Amino acid sequence: MTLYTSTVVTPRPRSRVWAKIGENTAYAIGLPLILIVIWGIWATVAPAQFFPSPAELMQAFVETWVGPALFTDVLPSLARLGVGIVISIVVGIGAGMLIGLNRWLRELLEPMLEFFRAVPPPVLLPIFVVLMGPTDAMKVVVIVVGSVWPILLNTIEGVRATDSVMTETARSFALTSAQRLRFLVLPAASPRIMAGVRQSLSIALILMVISELGYSSSGLGFQIVFFQRNYLIAEMWSGILLLGLIGVLLAAIFGFVERRVLRWYHGIKEVERA
Repeated sequence: MTLYTSTVVTPRPRSRVWAKIGENTAYAIGLPLILIVIWGIWATVAPAQFFPSPAELMQAFVETWVGPALFTDVLPSLARLGVGIVISIVVGIGAGMLIGLNRWLRELLEPMLEFFRAVPPPVLLPIFVVLMGPTDAMKVVVIVVGSVWPILLNTIEGVRATDSVMTETARSFALTSAQRLRFLVLPAASPRIMAGVRQSLSIALILMVISELGYSSSGLGFQIVFFQRNYLIAEMWSGILLLGLIGVLLAAIFGFVERRVLRWYHGIKEVERA
């Protein structure tokens, strides 16, 4: 009797990585492309003086921002924005951890924190100009004063929400304060901290423009107001478009960092949804 054996080869399923990338890209650019087409048709059928066509806007964008203005206006504004965001994150997380871990300090500072949080940062702009002058440091301070609050308050709430059972377990294992802070409190508060950072990014971008409107001779905010006052409509819209693109870039960078920092958190959520 002869026994025949054969090997069954199971084809490997095709990777869906590129399909997923293509799907995400289509979702990301699909609606903007449709809106641009509608905008172009509208500008052709019913041209308006204060709403340039997409072609005119792109031409003004290249002529205005691709050149010397990139180094004299755009990059300095982005540098101030980046410094302000970094300082806000460091101060917000550091102070939030300190206040959140000390109940007496939290109760002592809570009324003052609520008071200063309610004061709009643009109102304080003339005071900062008087104290510091129309300098780059003043513009950075304006960004920090406005964008630090979401990070600070979310950090405090994240620290307060740390699981009490895990805290007692860490104490029973005789972990030091530094170890509890690093391996328990900071990871537990990180989802709320990242939510605060997300909110602060848009606030920082707004304050970057506000700090350059009336007390500056360069920068994106200054240039947009200059174009508006001189009826350079296409150039004005190109500045607004550039601000929107900067906001999209900040959101993309934040999303990349968030996925790396909160990889464990998103994994838990996926398991819970399964």
